[in-house]
Amino acid sequence: MRIAEIVEFLGGLLLVLAVGFDVFQTVVLPRPTPVTFRPSGRLVGVLYRLVRRASLRIPSQRERLLGVFGPAAVVFLLVFWAAGLVAGFGLLFHAVAEQFTPSLSWGTTWYFSATSLTTLGFGDLVPVGGLARALTVLEAASGLGLVALMITFLFSLFGEFQRRELLVITLSTRAGAPPSGPALLETYAGDEMLERLPRLFEDWETWAAQVLDSHLSYPLLVFFRSTHDNQSWVSALGAVLDAATLVLTTIEGVPRGPARAMQRGGVHLVEDLAQYFHFDTRRDPYVERAEFDEAFDQLCAAGLRLAERETAWLAFSNSRAAYATALNAMARQWVTPPARWIGDRSLVPLHQSGAVWR
Repeated sequence: MRIAEIVEFLGGLLLVLAVGFDVFQTVVLPRPTPVTFRPSGRLVGVLYRLVRRASLRIPSQRERLLGVFGPAAVVFLLVFWAAGLVAGFGLLFHAVAEQFTPSLSWGTTWYFSATSLTTLGFGDLVPVGGLARALTVLEAASGLGLVALMITFLFSLFGEFQRRELLVITLSTRAGAPPSGPALLETYAGDEMLERLPRLFEDWETWAAQVLDSHLSYPLLVFFRSTHDNQSWVSALGAVLDAATLVLTTIEGVPRGPARAMQRGGVHLVEDLAQYFHFDTRRDPYVERAEFDEAFDQLCAAGLRLAERETAWLAFSNSRAAYATALNAMARQWVTPPARWIGDRSLVPLHQSGAVWR
């Protein structure tokens, strides 16, 4: 092989290995990786910033654009990786062009690489050399493997998405849409279900663990939006965290063990996702004293027994600061429907369904 052919061969080999490593990190590896080489992740991030910017400029199409992005990103990844394999193997084939009948030109190289990846094999170009035959078989196996992995990946994504959304949807009947922590507690008090609050917190503690595991394994899940208006897993998490924090700091006569466990699990979820996506994690309760007083009066009117107002405010603001900043950063980044105390309510108006905060 001449020097130019050796350079082509090495370049093609590096490209194929890079694509394979990227697929392994994104689809196969069930945990976040410290490796910074993530070309597909960077490209998805760039595309999301473009779509997010467009959605904020076109309010009438916001939910449609953002709702389509997650599934579309999966299709984009398949095309991106397939194109990378076609280009990489194309360079490998062109480096051994004389081992084909007829000999490959630049044009026929990409054509043969694409047909090999898709296992079409028309027979108009035939590898006759041992290395050319081995590369052809390897690319065909890579194409089949990529499709199989993407099918598995897609089923895993939708399975985790459905598990995540089950509790989010059921929460809307108790906490409103968009949900809020004070509304959740008011509903349980008004319907005489306070004894069931511990079970709710236990369910959401499990939910937080599942979402933490799935969203760090498959970060694309953060772009999959809820299918119902004014609902989001971010605002739902915030509502339950706020309810747990109010139970721990403001409400008396309710078991605090399950609320404390849920808060710890929820804070763990928020902190880990904020660290992975490099969100702001400063300590700030993100609730003004007047907003807290309004919720305090609301809970008092619901018949709940409350702690002394000033003591409750100090404890609540200190406890909420553990997760509020990162949670609001997540809500703003993923443009979730605004909820009470969660997200930038000046940035995204409520959906036209007429939902109001409770």
